[in-house]
Amino acid sequence: QVQLVESGGGTVQSGGSLRLSCEFSGLTLEHWNLGWFRHTPAKEWREGISCLSRGDVSTYYADSVKDRFTISRDNAKNTMFLQMNSLKPEDTAVYYCAIVDEFVRGYECYDPAAYDYWGRGIQVTVAS
Repeated sequence: QVQLVESGGGTVQSGGSLRLSCEFSGLTLEHWNLGWFRHTPAKEWREGISCLSRGDVSTYYADSVKDRFTISRDNAKNTMFLQMNSLKPEDTAVYYCAIVDEFVRGYECYDPAAYDYWGRGIQVTVAS
């Protein structure tokens, strides 16, 4: 059974940092494409903020997080990470990790519909 469990969320002051982790079980992480998403009540959809392809060949960052967030993985620990620096109040959201084996044609890595498995989400709150 595939399970994804996020950790590392919480409350931080504006300008601070957090590192989210997503630990996997039931699969070998290195064979998968990874994504981080976030959701706020103001939006109806989950925003794709960062992706890391299988083999770490390519990455994607949404403009809203570019140069502040970094996605990575540790295959030996079966864990993916999102390092978040220079956090802003608008980064406040529930963050989700997700994985997919192969992207179906027509789907981009930041499209939540492209992903097969999801974590349950973790709250990140940035206080001003």
